[in-house]
Amino acid sequence: MNTQKILDYLSALSINNNRDWYHANKEDYKNANAEFERLIEMLMLEIGKFDSSILHNNPKDLTFKIVRDTRFSHDKSPYNPAFRAHISSKGKLPVPVGYYLMIKPGDQSFLGGGLFADMFKDATTMIRNHIALNSEEWERIIHEPEFQKYFTVQGSALKNVPAGYEKEHPQAQYLKFKSWYLEYQIKDEELSDGEAFLAKAAEIFRIMKPFNDYLNRALANFEMPAR
Repeated sequence: MNTQKILDYLSALSINNNRDWYHANKEDYKNANAEFERLIEMLMLEIGKFDSSILHNNPKDLTFKIVRDTRFSHDKSPYNPAFRAHISSKGKLPVPVGYYLMIKPGDQSFLGGGLFADMFKDATTMIRNHIALNSEEWERIIHEPEFQKYFTVQGSALKNVPAGYEKEHPQAQYLKFKSWYLEYQIKDEELSDGEAFLAKAAEIFRIMKPFNDYLNRALANFEMPAR
Protein backbone atom coordinates (compact mmCIF):
# COMPACT_ATOMS: atom_id res chain seq x y z
CA MET A 1 0.00 0.00 0.00
CA ASN A 2 1.82 3.07 -1.30
CA THR A 3 -0.13 6.16 -0.26
CA GLN A 4 2.63 8.43 -1.59
CA LYS A 5 1.97 7.08 -5.08
CA ILE A 6 -1.68 8.14 -4.68
CA LEU A 7 -0.68 11.66 -3.64
CA ASP A 8 1.91 11.98 -6.41
CA TYR A 9 -0.57 11.02 -9.11
CA LEU A 10 -3.34 13.28 -7.84
CA SER A 11 -0.90 16.19 -7.50
CA ALA A 12 0.16 15.73 -11.11
CA LEU A 13 -3.47 15.48 -12.25
CA SER A 14 -4.39 18.71 -10.45
CA ILE A 15 -1.65 20.51 -12.41
CA ASN A 16 -2.51 18.79 -15.72
CA ASN A 17 -6.28 18.61 -15.50
CA ASN A 18 -7.00 17.86 -19.15
CA ARG A 19 -8.00 14.82 -21.18
CA ASP A 20 -4.79 14.61 -23.21
CA TRP A 21 -2.61 14.35 -20.11
CA TYR A 22 -5.01 11.95 -18.42
CA HIS A 23 -5.04 9.51 -21.32
CA ALA A 24 -1.29 9.80 -21.85
CA ASN A 25 -0.78 8.83 -18.20
CA LYS A 26 -3.54 6.24 -17.91
CA GLU A 27 -1.13 3.63 -16.57
CA ASP A 28 -0.19 5.93 -13.68
CA TYR A 29 -3.89 6.36 -12.92
CA LYS A 30 -4.41 2.60 -12.86
CA ASN A 31 -1.47 2.12 -10.49
CA ALA A 32 -2.59 4.90 -8.14
CA ASN A 33 -6.19 3.67 -8.18
CA ALA A 34 -5.01 0.14 -7.37
CA GLU A 35 -3.15 1.52 -4.35
CA PHE A 36 -6.28 3.36 -3.24
CA GLU A 37 -8.38 0.21 -3.52
CA ARG A 38 -5.73 -1.63 -1.52
CA LEU A 39 -5.95 1.08 1.14
CA ILE A 40 -9.74 0.71 1.26
CA GLU A 41 -9.42 -3.06 1.57
CA MET A 42 -7.01 -2.75 4.51
CA LEU A 43 -9.12 -0.01 6.09
CA MET A 44 -12.20 -2.23 5.87
CA LEU A 45 -10.37 -4.96 7.79
CA GLU A 46 -9.53 -2.47 10.54
CA ILE A 47 -13.07 -1.05 10.65
CA GLY A 48 -14.38 -4.61 10.69
CA LYS A 49 -12.84 -5.08 14.13
CA PHE A 50 -15.55 -2.79 15.56
CA ASP A 51 -18.13 -2.81 12.74
CA SER A 52 -18.44 -6.14 10.94
CA SER A 53 -21.41 -4.94 8.88
CA ILE A 54 -19.09 -3.49 6.21
CA LEU A 55 -16.85 -6.52 5.66
CA HIS A 56 -18.84 -8.05 2.77
CA ASN A 57 -18.12 -5.11 0.47
CA ASN A 58 -15.78 -5.16 -2.53
CA PRO A 59 -13.43 -2.14 -2.37
CA LYS A 60 -13.96 -1.46 -6.08
CA ASP A 61 -17.67 -0.94 -5.44
CA LEU A 62 -17.07 1.71 -2.76
CA THR A 63 -15.08 4.23 -4.81
CA PHE A 64 -16.25 7.19 -6.88
CA LYS A 65 -15.17 8.20 -10.37
CA ILE A 66 -12.74 11.07 -10.85
CA VAL A 67 -14.52 12.23 -14.01
CA ARG A 68 -16.55 15.37 -13.30
CA ASP A 69 -20.00 16.27 -14.62
CA THR A 70 -19.28 19.78 -15.91
CA ARG A 71 -22.64 20.45 -17.60
CA PHE A 72 -23.87 22.86 -14.93
CA SER A 73 -20.52 24.06 -13.58
CA HIS A 74 -18.45 27.14 -14.37
CA ASP A 75 -15.38 24.98 -13.72
CA LYS A 76 -14.94 22.87 -16.85
CA SER A 77 -11.98 20.85 -15.51
CA PRO A 78 -12.78 17.30 -16.65
CA TYR A 79 -11.39 15.53 -13.57
CA ASN A 80 -11.66 15.82 -9.81
CA PRO A 81 -8.08 15.26 -8.55
CA ALA A 82 -9.26 13.22 -5.58
CA PHE A 83 -9.84 9.58 -4.70
CA ARG A 84 -13.02 9.06 -2.68
CA ALA A 85 -14.82 6.15 -1.06
CA HIS A 86 -17.81 5.60 1.23
CA ILE A 87 -17.83 2.41 3.30
CA SER A 88 -21.16 1.33 4.79
CA SER A 89 -23.23 -1.81 5.26
CA LYS A 90 -24.86 -1.13 1.87
CA GLY A 91 -21.85 0.10 -0.01
CA LYS A 92 -21.32 3.65 -1.21
CA LEU A 93 -24.94 4.83 -1.13
CA PRO A 94 -25.38 7.85 1.17
CA VAL A 95 -27.83 5.89 3.34
CA PRO A 96 -27.11 4.02 5.52
CA VAL A 97 -24.40 6.41 6.60
CA GLY A 98 -20.89 5.09 6.98
CA TYR A 99 -17.22 5.97 6.78
CA TYR A 100 -16.09 8.42 4.11
CA LEU A 101 -12.54 8.96 2.91
CA MET A 102 -11.29 11.56 0.45
CA ILE A 103 -7.63 11.86 -0.52
CA LYS A 104 -6.91 15.18 -2.20
CA PRO A 105 -3.48 16.86 -2.25
CA GLY A 106 -3.00 20.30 -0.77
CA ASP A 107 -4.06 19.27 2.74
CA GLN A 108 -7.64 18.84 1.50
CA SER A 109 -8.01 15.18 2.47
CA PHE A 110 -10.47 14.22 5.19
CA LEU A 111 -12.27 11.41 6.98
CA GLY A 112 -16.01 11.83 7.27
CA GLY A 113 -19.19 10.30 8.58
CA GLY A 114 -22.90 10.97 8.88
CA LEU A 115 -25.37 12.23 6.30
CA PHE A 116 -23.77 14.66 3.85
CA ALA A 117 -26.69 14.78 1.39
CA ASP A 118 -29.43 17.27 2.22
CA MET A 119 -31.72 16.60 -0.75
CA PHE A 120 -33.48 13.58 0.80
CA LYS A 121 -36.42 15.18 2.62
CA ASP A 122 -37.59 11.88 4.12
CA ALA A 123 -34.16 11.25 5.58
CA THR A 124 -34.02 14.74 7.03
CA THR A 125 -37.44 14.32 8.65
CA MET A 126 -36.50 10.92 10.09
CA ILE A 127 -33.36 12.28 11.71
CA ARG A 128 -35.09 15.39 13.05
CA ASN A 129 -37.82 13.26 14.59
CA HIS A 130 -35.25 10.93 16.12
CA ILE A 131 -33.31 13.82 17.65
CA ALA A 132 -36.53 15.38 18.96
CA LEU A 133 -37.54 12.13 20.65
CA ASN A 134 -34.07 10.93 21.70
CA SER A 135 -32.36 14.16 22.64
CA GLU A 136 -30.56 12.84 25.71
CA GLU A 137 -28.81 10.13 23.73
CA TRP A 138 -27.84 12.68 21.06
CA GLU A 139 -26.49 14.99 23.75
CA ARG A 140 -24.48 12.18 25.30
CA ILE A 141 -22.92 11.15 21.96
CA ILE A 142 -21.88 14.60 20.75
CA HIS A 143 -20.52 15.64 24.17
CA GLU A 144 -18.47 12.50 24.72
CA PRO A 145 -14.97 13.90 25.48
CA GLU A 146 -13.29 11.67 22.87
CA PHE A 147 -15.85 12.76 20.27
CA GLN A 148 -15.44 16.45 21.08
CA LYS A 149 -11.67 16.13 20.78
CA TYR A 150 -12.02 15.39 17.06
CA PHE A 151 -15.45 16.46 15.84
CA THR A 152 -18.03 19.21 15.60
CA VAL A 153 -21.36 18.31 13.99
CA GLN A 154 -21.68 20.14 10.67
CA GLY A 155 -24.41 20.42 8.06
CA SER A 156 -26.58 22.72 5.97
CA ALA A 157 -29.30 24.29 8.11
CA LEU A 158 -32.46 26.38 8.11
CA LYS A 159 -32.54 29.78 9.81
CA ASN A 160 -35.33 28.72 12.15
CA VAL A 161 -36.59 25.56 13.82
CA PRO A 162 -39.00 24.03 11.26
CA ALA A 163 -42.73 23.87 11.89
CA GLY A 164 -43.84 20.93 14.00
CA TYR A 165 -40.88 21.06 16.41
CA GLU A 166 -40.54 22.94 19.70
CA LYS A 167 -38.62 26.17 19.25
CA GLU A 168 -37.29 25.78 22.79
CA HIS A 169 -36.32 22.13 22.37
CA PRO A 170 -32.93 21.43 24.03
CA GLN A 171 -31.60 20.29 20.63
CA ALA A 172 -33.25 23.10 18.65
CA GLN A 173 -29.89 23.99 17.11
CA TYR A 174 -29.69 20.55 15.47
CA LEU A 175 -33.37 20.39 14.51
CA LYS A 176 -32.62 23.23 12.08
CA PHE A 177 -30.14 21.03 10.23
CA LYS A 178 -30.90 19.39 6.87
CA SER A 179 -27.75 17.24 6.98
CA TRP A 180 -25.61 16.07 9.89
CA TYR A 181 -22.02 15.09 9.24
CA LEU A 182 -18.50 14.98 10.65
CA GLU A 183 -15.15 15.83 9.08
CA TYR A 184 -11.63 15.18 10.30
CA GLN A 185 -9.01 16.95 8.19
CA ILE A 186 -5.88 15.10 7.07
CA LYS A 187 -2.65 16.83 6.02
CA ASP A 188 -0.56 15.49 3.14
CA GLU A 189 2.32 14.66 5.48
CA GLU A 190 0.00 12.37 7.47
CA LEU A 191 -0.64 10.34 4.31
CA SER A 192 2.99 9.75 3.41
CA ASP A 193 3.24 6.86 5.90
CA GLY A 194 0.50 4.46 4.82
CA GLU A 195 0.62 2.24 7.91
CA ALA A 196 0.44 5.17 10.32
CA PHE A 197 -2.43 6.71 8.36
CA LEU A 198 -4.31 3.41 8.35
CA ALA A 199 -4.10 3.17 12.15
CA LYS A 200 -5.17 6.81 12.56
CA ALA A 201 -8.10 6.49 10.17
CA ALA A 202 -9.38 3.35 11.91
CA GLU A 203 -9.22 5.10 15.28
CA ILE A 204 -11.08 8.17 13.99
CA PHE A 205 -13.79 5.97 12.47
CA ARG A 206 -14.12 4.00 15.72
CA ILE A 207 -14.80 7.23 17.62
CA MET A 208 -17.27 8.26 14.92
CA LYS A 209 -19.26 5.00 15.02
CA PRO A 210 -21.79 5.90 17.80
CA PHE A 211 -22.77 9.01 15.81
CA ASN A 212 -23.26 6.93 12.65
CA ASP A 213 -25.20 4.30 14.60
CA TYR A 214 -27.54 6.95 15.99
CA LEU A 215 -28.32 8.32 12.51
CA ASN A 216 -28.76 4.84 11.08
CA ARG A 217 -31.30 3.96 13.75
CA ALA A 218 -33.21 7.07 12.68
CA LEU A 219 -32.91 6.02 9.02
CA ALA A 220 -33.83 2.36 9.53
CA ASN A 221 -36.88 2.52 7.25
CA PHE A 222 -35.50 4.97 4.70
CA GLU A 223 -35.65 3.96 1.05
CA MET A 224 -33.55 5.63 -1.59
CA PRO A 225 -35.72 7.48 -4.14
CA ALA A 226 -36.20 5.66 -7.43
CA ARG A 227 -34.24 7.18 -10.28
